[in-house]
Amino acid sequence: MQKPILVSGIQPTGRLHLGNYLGALKNFVSLQNTNKYECFFFIADLHSMTEEFTPKEKAKQIIELAADFLAVGLNPKKATLFAQSAIPAHNELAWILNTMTPMGELRRMTQFKDKGGDQETANVGLFTYPVLMAADIILYDAKFVPVGDDQLQHLELARTLARKFNSKFGKTFTEPQPLLTQTPRVMSLDEPSKKMSKSRPPGCIFMDDSPEEIHKKVMRATTDSESVIRYDIQTKPGISNLLRIYSSLSGELIPDLEKKFAGMNYSELKIGLSNLISNYFAEFRKNKKEILKNKKGIISALSAGNKKASKISAEKIKKVKTKIGLI
Repeated sequence: MQKPILVSGIQPTGRLHLGNYLGALKNFVSLQNTNKYECFFFIADLHSMTEEFTPKEKAKQIIELAADFLAVGLNPKKATLFAQSAIPAHNELAWILNTMTPMGELRRMTQFKDKGGDQETANVGLFTYPVLMAADIILYDAKFVPVGDDQLQHLELARTLARKFNSKFGKTFTEPQPLLTQTPRVMSLDEPSKKMSKSRPPGCIFMDDSPEEIHKKVMRATTDSESVIRYDIQTKPGISNLLRIYSSLSGELIPDLEKKFAGMNYSELKIGLSNLISNYFAEFRKNKKEILKNKKGIISALSAGNKKASKISAEKIKKVKTKIGLI
């Protein structure tokens, strides 16, 4: 019996941080290793072009992200790893879906507004981004898409467009279902009211940071004037963020961590967390360093995935074109 198909991607826009890992990559590896799904994980390089970039920088980011995929444990023998831009059918289907998508639907997208997409100077890619995302998903007849709450609106558009196409031209696409992931909201270490982001390097722990860099950032993390280690998002956002990160990486429940660090000061919690993060990503750092020495190996792994994704998507887009009367 064929396994249900699962699709997801990550943009190559720079080094990955702790939030990216806990929000996506950690879950990708777990889903791959359950052996329950036919997994397709892609580098969303076309999506990443909505941000400013240079060609040299973009090429480097794509290779780095592919190395991250491999170093973290995504296995080309267990999952299909590919580059979005290598598959022409993504753009072809996106255009077809564009002609079926009301502008009002896209104007309602909260991420479009959050990124300043409604400004006159914004590029059109920010506006049509959700349609390309819908194409990424339904092109492979994905049954499941691992998402956090912030992506549910985009996934609902993909479901709507699949349903709309099926209704107008006959059953063609699978309506994707969300695979809701319980991802912790990782906040910036230096400003715990904001999400961790590469745009704030001092408060951002990158997956490939050295133990020294990790220690420096964690020890400087914002806390509060109390000295009690307890979880309280309202009055102790900094300490709560540190406890959330500790729990996510160690598997220990937050109430158990409160007991574990009872009577200790903030420095002791920070030292413990710093060591935990450093040790947790030690193998990743080692793997990535080795993988990046063999650029041909990285390209070879992607090429194999590109070949498989191209075959599947080409067959699908051919059926789509036939359905809508294109010769």
